[in-house]
Amino acid sequence: MTIYALDTNIISFLLKGDMEVNNSYRQANNDGYIFVIPVVAFYEIRRGLLAVNATIQMKAFEKLSRTFIVEEMNIDSWEKAAQIWANLKKQGAPIGKDDGDIFIAAQCIVNDYTLVTDNQGDFKRIGGLKMVNWKD
Repeated sequence: MTIYALDTNIISFLLKGDMEVNNSYRQANNDGYIFVIPVVAFYEIRRGLLAVNATIQMKAFEKLSRTFIVEEMNIDSWEKAAQIWANLKKQGAPIGKDDGDIFIAAQCIVNDYTLVTDNQGDFKRIGGLKMVNWKD
């Protein structure tokens, strides 16, 4: 059984009604895939919608998040995130402005999830992370 973890940008595309992403979601859903929203992606979407008082999109996101599993990070995910961060620091190749992508990647690796993202540039530097892009 394959479990897809949705990155923040994929959730945004779903909320905006992006046809390509919606079609890929429908196909994966029909194929029996299970979907999770990593708690960090939930936070990133929620904070963005709150910041601009996007009430209509907030309702759509609340409905979407009831459809999927919103999953917390466990201690193994936090440990993996620390290892990823340290390895990237040693390589001189940190990811992004904050650690959100590292947390999402760690959660996926520990739980053997496939990350659905349109941000493969940053994530490809993290070994052991399975990814698909619904925007290709």
